Amino acid sequence: MSTFYWLPAGYNVKSFNKHAVLDLIRFSTVGLSRSDLAEQMGLTRSAVSLIVNDLLQSGVILEAESRSAPSGRPPIVLEINPDQGLVGAIDMGATHTSIALADFTARILQEIEYPFDIKRGPEICLEEANRNLLKLLESQGLSLSDLAAVGVGVPGPVIKEAGMVISPPIMPGWDHFPIRATLEKTWGCPVTLNNDAELGALGEWAYGAGRGENNIAYIKVGSGIGAGLILNKQIYGGTTGAAGEIGHLTIEENGPLCDCGNHGCLEAFAGGHAIAKQGQLLANSGKRTLLSNLPPEKITAHQVAEAARRGDIHAQQILRRAGTFIGIAIAGLINLFNPSIVIIGGGVAQVGDTLTIPIREAVREHAMRASEQSVRITTGMLGRRSLLIGATIQAINVAIHIAAESKNTVAKEIFVESLEPNQ
Repeated sequence: MSTFYWLPAGYNVKSFNKHAVLDLIRFSTVGLSRSDLAEQMGLTRSAVSLIVNDLLQSGVILEAESRSAPSGRPPIVLEINPDQGLVGAIDMGATHTSIALADFTARILQEIEYPFDIKRGPEICLEEANRNLLKLLESQGLSLSDLAAVGVGVPGPVIKEAGMVISPPIMPGWDHFPIRATLEKTWGCPVTLNNDAELGALGEWAYGAGRGENNIAYIKVGSGIGAGLILNKQIYGGTTGAAGEIGHLTIEENGPLCDCGNHGCLEAFAGGHAIAKQGQLLANSGKRTLLSNLPPEKITAHQVAEAARRGDIHAQQILRRAGTFIGIAIAGLINLFNPSIVIIGGGVAQVGDTLTIPIREAVREHAMRASEQSVRITTGMLGRRSLLIGATIQAINVAIHIAAESKNTVAKEIFVESLEPNQ
């Protein structure tokens, strides 16, 4: 059973069961009947019926005929009501930001993407995100008051309780800035804050390549490299939210300088910025390459990948080398974590086999046999959307459980009080 949901402090067992039932319905692939819920929860049919009736009355769920019944009269199953509410989701990356609006089933209704520079600092970046969210809402005839919650992802270690990042390597000026509190004050609704790789793992677990798996490692290969970890169907962030910083494992002690200040990190060899730098050096090397037709200082990882796709041997070598380094790091993660699936995602990962084949080869060579034989390495099903889907799920985690208690104003009162300044 999933335990991703949010629950206000002080709720009793009955409330806990209600929200647990709600999550079982949310993440079911085919819808669940009352008898299915009773079996999975270990409760009596009458107890489940009381819970279901409360949820039906709140409007969060609805009854529907099963679409998977083989024959005869389809049983009545319970599904999330998509019209119950609207949430926002923001994937704030190093060089781009995506913003989406979604219903309570995590179906994205509208989205935009725009170039972005996380290094400009929190005040400028958050104001830009706010401005673009308002534009997106306005384009749909909506306003902030229509949002039940907003999920936000950032490329740095997140202290969830505090709603801020701590010592983020590629986010200068963001250290300990009150991101969540600032956005909640601006938007007037609950805001969740997570590391971007965590959200990628959550998105792929709920609706992508990791669906139904208990232990997942999601490797985001973008401008930087990070890992989102799910252990026993729960996001694992570590003590301070810094778990999964696989990009800062040391590959070579005297290697190139990394943004974190250390030398020889995986990210300095195989992250998007590192691939772009290697492409720039290649363009200036005098070797026959498609990249020589481009201004060297403007070459990006995407252009290196495109040259590789078009048969540029030297560009392919850059990506194969990056894939090998990433595979070595993943092998160490597999030896420690023993996941059932490793999902490769992020913008750079979209290049396909040129990167994933050397990753798999390095894992086979360096991982312990007992772990390597039981793990599946694949690319994400959701592509770059996995992070946005994860942010959507986190927003729904808050919004849907507040909606389930709509007859009881405690949840909303707790949130309102949290927005008011300390006396």
